[in-house]
Amino acid sequence: MLRTHTCGELRLSDSGKNVTLSGWLARSRDLGGMTFIDLRDRYGITQLVFNMDENADLCSQARKLGREFVLQVSGEVRERSAKNLNIPTGEIELRVTALQVLNPSKTPPFTIEEDTDGGDDLRMKYRYLDLRRNSVRSNLEMRHRLAGSIRKYLDAQQFIEVETPVLIKSTPEGARDFIVPSRMNPGEFYALPQSPQTFKQILMVAGFDRYYQVVKCFRDEDLRADRQPEFTQIDCELSFITQEDILNIFEGLVRQLFREVKNLELGDFPRMTYAEAMERFGSDKPDTRFGMEFCNLVSETRSCGFSIFEAAEFVGGIVAPGCAEYTRKQLDELTDWVKRPQIGATGLVYIRWNPDGSLKSSVDKFFSPEQQQAFMEKAGGKPGDLMLILAGGDTKTRKALNELRLEMGNRLGLRPKDQFSPLWVVDFPLLEWDEESQRYHAMHHPFTSPKPEDVHLIDENPGKVRANAYDLVINGVEIGGGSIRIHNRDLQKQMFTLLGFSDEEAQNQFGFLMNAFEYGAPPHGGIALGFDRLCSIFGGADSIRDFIAFPKNNSGRDMMIDAPSPVNPAQLVELGIRIQGA
Repeated sequence: MLRTHTCGELRLSDSGKNVTLSGWLARSRDLGGMTFIDLRDRYGITQLVFNMDENADLCSQARKLGREFVLQVSGEVRERSAKNLNIPTGEIELRVTALQVLNPSKTPPFTIEEDTDGGDDLRMKYRYLDLRRNSVRSNLEMRHRLAGSIRKYLDAQQFIEVETPVLIKSTPEGARDFIVPSRMNPGEFYALPQSPQTFKQILMVAGFDRYYQVVKCFRDEDLRADRQPEFTQIDCELSFITQEDILNIFEGLVRQLFREVKNLELGDFPRMTYAEAMERFGSDKPDTRFGMEFCNLVSETRSCGFSIFEAAEFVGGIVAPGCAEYTRKQLDELTDWVKRPQIGATGLVYIRWNPDGSLKSSVDKFFSPEQQQAFMEKAGGKPGDLMLILAGGDTKTRKALNELRLEMGNRLGLRPKDQFSPLWVVDFPLLEWDEESQRYHAMHHPFTSPKPEDVHLIDENPGKVRANAYDLVINGVEIGGGSIRIHNRDLQKQMFTLLGFSDEEAQNQFGFLMNAFEYGAPPHGGIALGFDRLCSIFGGADSIRDFIAFPKNNSGRDMMIDAPSPVNPAQLVELGIRIQGA
């Protein structure tokens, strides 16, 4: 061993011990007759002391060392005269009697400190240096603790972990697949799995009863803060259960994670239907840490003389508490904000209910003060509040009003990172109509079961069929989702027909599953939790990147290894692939 202790281990009780430490030089301070070095490893920092009077040669050697040199030092632990109580080892220091440079280092391209001067791309290019920063390392340590707690809970619930294939068959539903050519089968391709969905259902047919997997999944989608081309799921499937069973089991899992990792006891996990979530919040993943719920004003504005409201499919408002004193400049800025392409609103109407009881709005000429006050009161407003109203097409306007609600929640400090509000959203539509393709698509996936009481609507009114599906939402982030599956071959065939599959296409894509259903498929269902998103919620971050050891950037590139990259033309020839124009 090149060390007797770690750099985060020594305490005042170790004073007088002779120890050996190894680590990286984090910081050096030359004070004339004394040189101090902060030695860092995964576990913490220990201050090293070199005294010119005690050993001039050793002190001179220490002064020549650069940042991130890898060192081995030996010496005596002693009490510090100037203690640093901000770190666990801050009461001691190591008086160095022997020093060995295990490896020198080039000067890093950015400072390896919490307030680093490195931008995102630079830190991703030198990710092995960024990972030395305490905040990034602690994120991955937290991820490790979460994974351990998840496995412990699921093991206690009689789940068995089974690995499913990574090279599978491409399917047309869902996001785009990553395609892998097969050298041994020219002209044919594997796909990387978007999820292990069909395999875990096959495991239920095989009688495995309770399956889970901490699994890599791949989707060729446009990227954003909470999305990477490869991500990790906590993937689970159970047999002989109901939706209520699944919600209770995985509510228990989330409670255990918060208890063990964050030392928090969560409150209730309310249930809210999809229809209610869209009506109250305009989102199927509402942030319920704060109110500011939608107020539907369609009936009150239908014959008001204001053409924008009269022509609108939806007129809705939210009340921002205590914001009646917003200036015209602030209101103009909010109007510009909702008009951005990402939000898509055409304008913003406001009503101020001043603290003195008077009202002032941008629609004074169309609505009397009494009408404006009625709008405010319907939305739960009171003197001192501000009402913000959007109008337009139903879906688009609800989406824009949801974004405005979240923005106002941020501005008013109503979305604290250390407050957690879980929610189950249930009863999603089974299908959604796509205007471009002029057909229905599965809102979750083609294997989701309709609610039994809605099965009779599949032929006559498929858009009204509700799914036996559920999502877990925490703080406005979809953490995971699942459903009770179809386990009857005839119903699954009916579903494929509804989604536009011919019998031949269904057999070609999913024949193995349909065939399995003929051999005693049990009732089953499952859920998949986005592990990276769960980690970011626990870490109080909006991006999942710092909870992934080697993430991609927004263009899907790994800046460190420079991937994706061209391959040797000979490899393409061997695979039977010809690049257009080459």
